[in-house]
Amino acid sequence: MNPTPASAPTDQATPQPGLSVVLGGTGGIGAALVAQLRAQGSTVLALGRQTQPALDYAAEATVAACAQHVAAQLSPTGLALTRLVVATGFLHGTTASGQRAEPERSWQHLNADALAHSFAVNAIGPALVMKHFLPLLPRQGRCVAAFLSARVGSIGDNALGGWYAYRASKAALNQLVHTAAIELARRNRDALCVALHPGTVDTALSQPFAKSGLQVRPPDVAAVELLGVLDGLPPGSSGGFFDHRGVEVPW
Repeated sequence: MNPTPASAPTDQATPQPGLSVVLGGTGGIGAALVAQLRAQGSTVLALGRQTQPALDYAAEATVAACAQHVAAQLSPTGLALTRLVVATGFLHGTTASGQRAEPERSWQHLNADALAHSFAVNAIGPALVMKHFLPLLPRQGRCVAAFLSARVGSIGDNALGGWYAYRASKAALNQLVHTAAIELARRNRDALCVALHPGTVDTALSQPFAKSGLQVRPPDVAAVELLGVLDGLPPGSSGGFFDHRGVEVPW
C-alpha cells in the first residue's frame, strides 16, 4: 500500500479543484503549505491561533466555529472541501498552565502537566477537528484529510526511547486517524484520511533538536513533498501513515 513517491521539490503537483483548508496555517509548515497551494492555483483557507476566527484546541467551541466558517465559505461558492490538512503540533515550549516542557530523556522527567498539554495539542485537538470538520468533506468523489504526525510516534520504529509525551501523543493521533478513516469510508468510499510524517523541517518546533546528520529541509521544500504525497495517494491508502517521500511508516 505504498503511494507513488512525492515529486521532486522543483516539480509542481497538479492542483485539484475545490477548497483546501490548512489548520495551523500560520505556523512553519502550515504557512509553507498555504503558500504552495496558492502557487498551484488552489483556493486556500488558513486557520490558526492568530486568525479570525481563531482556532484554540483548549476550547472546542472555537473548533466548531472554525468549521462553521469553512462551511459558510463552501455554501455560496459551490466549492467542495477537497483538502483538509492539520499542521498543528507541540514538542516543546510553554504549556497551558505556564510551565516549561521539553522532550523527556528518561521516565524520571515525566510530568503530568507536560503530558496533558502534549495530548491536548497532538491528539485531543485533532480529534475535535475530526468531529467538526470531517462531516464537511463531500459524500462522493476524491478528497483528502491529512494530519501531520511524526515518525517518533511509530511504536514499531521506536529503538531509542525517550520523548515520552511526544511519542505517545503522536501514537494516539495515528490511532485516531486510522479509526476516523474507517468511519469516513462509510460516508464516501473515495475519501482518504491519512497521517503524514513531514521529516525534520527547519521550524521552531524542530530547531533545538536538528542534530547534525539529519536531513533538515526548508518548510517550502517540505510543503512541496507533502502535497506531492497527498496528490499521489492511490485508492486503498486511507487510514495509512506515510512519510514525506510517500513511503509507508510502520505503526
